[in-house]
Amino acid sequence: MAHFCVRCGSKLERRIIEGRELEACPNDDFVLWRDPKVASAVVVEADGGVILGRRSIEPGYGLWCLPGGFVNHDEHPADAAVRECAEEICAAVELTSLVGVYHVSKQDANSIVGVAYSARLVDGAQLKPGSEMLEVKVFPLDSLPPLAFPSHRLVLDEFLKSQARAEANSPRRAGAAVPRGVRPSPARALPRPRRTL
Repeated sequence: MAHFCVRCGSKLERRIIEGRELEACPNDDFVLWRDPKVASAVVVEADGGVILGRRSIEPGYGLWCLPGGFVNHDEHPADAAVRECAEEICAAVELTSLVGVYHVSKQDANSIVGVAYSARLVDGAQLKPGSEMLEVKVFPLDSLPPLAFPSHRLVLDEFLKSQARAEANSPRRAGAAVPRGVRPSPARALPRPRRTL
């Protein structure tokens, strides 16, 4: 597809600029930089699972995805994440942590820098599909449906890893490893410190 200079209207030509082949105006210094777009995605935890929406638009019509979307030029990615949840799952959320920042490569469009957060529903929030969703549903983490975007699978995988790390690093309570309904044996109890004279 041909591109044109936003200043003089001339057809852009391919040139090597800073070691990269880019489209530039032959008459002035305008360069069409292929900067990435910024998008946010949110892993919203609810009822022991995560909330996904089934898309009512392309790309990925009928497939499931995390709530999220493009960041507007005047908003912080975290604000975009909260806004997208309000628009797509019609629920207020509170962000709880940053899951990660990702580069999503595209062949037919600008690449995307994805910023993923985890969140929880604000007390009393009720789920409802927004205009870009056919339905919204809570899925257990071990039985997720096919997702519209590979980047969302990557975000969920990283979310699961972060949960496993947090669990491994959390202090264990006494008897945590004991099966439910079984009392810890006295041998497992920590010995009392002895007084020395």
